[in-house]
Amino acid sequence: MSGSEAVGEFAGTKKFGLTENDLPKTREKTHVLGQLSATAICGNDITSSCLYVSALAIIYAGKLAPVVLLMVAAVLFLFRAIYAEVVGALPLNGGAYNALLNTTSKFRASIAACLTILSYMATAVISASEAMHYVFSLWHGLPVIPATVCLLALFMILAIIGITESAVVAVAIFITHLTTLGVLVAFGASYLFFHGPGLLFENFQSPPPGGLGAALLFGFAAAMLGVSGFESSANFVEEQAEGVFPKTLRNMWIAVTVLNPTIALLALALVPLDHVEANHSALLSHMGFLAGGPWLSWLISVNAAMVLSGAVLTSYVGVNGLILRMTLDRCLPQFLLKSNRRGTHHYIIISFFLLAVSILLITGGELKALAGVYTLSFLAVMALFGLGNILLKVKRARLPRPSQAGWATVMLGIAAVLVGLVGNAILNPSYLRVFLNYFVPAMLIILIMLTRISLLKGCLFMVRIVSSGLSRFMGTISRGIHQKIEEINSQQVVFFTRGDNVANLNNAILYVRDNEHTNRIKFVTVVQDEKEVPAKLKDDLAILDDAYPQIEIDLNIVKGVFGPKLIQELSKEWNVPANLMFIGSPGGKLVFSQAELGGVRLII
Repeated sequence: MSGSEAVGEFAGTKKFGLTENDLPKTREKTHVLGQLSATAICGNDITSSCLYVSALAIIYAGKLAPVVLLMVAAVLFLFRAIYAEVVGALPLNGGAYNALLNTTSKFRASIAACLTILSYMATAVISASEAMHYVFSLWHGLPVIPATVCLLALFMILAIIGITESAVVAVAIFITHLTTLGVLVAFGASYLFFHGPGLLFENFQSPPPGGLGAALLFGFAAAMLGVSGFESSANFVEEQAEGVFPKTLRNMWIAVTVLNPTIALLALALVPLDHVEANHSALLSHMGFLAGGPWLSWLISVNAAMVLSGAVLTSYVGVNGLILRMTLDRCLPQFLLKSNRRGTHHYIIISFFLLAVSILLITGGELKALAGVYTLSFLAVMALFGLGNILLKVKRARLPRPSQAGWATVMLGIAAVLVGLVGNAILNPSYLRVFLNYFVPAMLIILIMLTRISLLKGCLFMVRIVSSGLSRFMGTISRGIHQKIEEINSQQVVFFTRGDNVANLNNAILYVRDNEHTNRIKFVTVVQDEKEVPAKLKDDLAILDDAYPQIEIDLNIVKGVFGPKLIQELSKEWNVPANLMFIGSPGGKLVFSQAELGGVRLII
């Protein structure tokens, strides 16, 4: 075995001009978001749903709209426990991607990441466009598509400036939105007090659309739009102060449980059922006009534009945390890690802006098809998060976590989301085709990144065939591709082991071989005295070194105490990011959380 401890530079750093300052610090992470700020960022997305989900629920469920919205709130209650367990055990950005990355292969995790990115992309475009349509209802001279591009650009700038400054805007929008809804409910209640609940009783006499079963199924499927945005908090958990994440889940659940059924019930009391569909695009504005007059309708339209704009900000913040995590795991090109003087990763934010604008221009402002991408994406993400919880229970049972969701909770939550997925596919079969049109190309990009070594080797083979006739010209290309392969494979990974169990050591090698683009593994055992070194460790690694001749295996004995400080020192000394340092499931013996260890990954 090689005794050298030197490793190549972080993959792609020279090519893309990255410096040590561009890489997220292994230990020096600063939590900046409190409960209000974090709740506002994701709350603007989920609470903006009341602007459209009440109308959809009434269209498909009729008088049962408040019931199906309460059913959705019950599903969200189940996912509170599911998200709390997974993120409590793995408190890192990435949401469903992070959950699957630490419990299964990188490819399967990338599927969840791809779905999440599509969800954020559709959220940003739809929210920005709908916000400008509300402004158009107040100012008919507004050019909607250029204004939508300007709104996306505005929040791109806010995201580049920094998450703390962005959160101030999000909090202002969130508080204004809740206040406006409170005013609408108060005036609606006053209207009922003076005019009586006659219309409400009349609407309750109407039979459910398509019968009781169809109304509940399709009403529930449509109402699941009311939880879009719930997954956002898990994608920027590292920017939240300790203990804030479960509070954001609680706050979002309370908001959905109180607001959506209340607005639907108030709509049934103010608007005849046959008028709801005609006014569904601005139902709350119409309700404000009936309950308080033109001024309240105008206030609700302005508020709608603001909170939908806040949902755009949520998309930027969530997707930034997710793509940064994927880039650190080498699923995406490394130039995305480049940061500016404010410490934000502007290439990620600008790339997301360009993708959102391209979709807006390609659709010409006709965004109904993207609504299908939106719905199917975020429901699929929630289902995959439930799957991640199951894998965490089965494969990482010893991993400490502050809370656990029961098996019944997890299975019931996944089943409910799958019902919502199937219901939406039945309601809008054309949306499934449009969803695949976006999902397949996006997944293809991820697949290329994950299989780029094989693709490069294939290119190398073809180049060598052609180079027989053009040896000098093609020989240069061959050496360049070969150098690229060596550059990627030169990135060393580290596996910390406490014992000499040859099966665990072999599993670690198999995981690295199947999931990481490298041929260099550094096995490290941390002891306070050399007598503590496992007796058979050196011999076992020698056997494995012979068994895997294509992999360079190195053994290092480090004196010290395993913990965040040692991880930081070794990461700096060996130039290996913590994302490429692995451990087995620690059980309850390790006093440090995975986040405190800087993202060290679990592979056994």
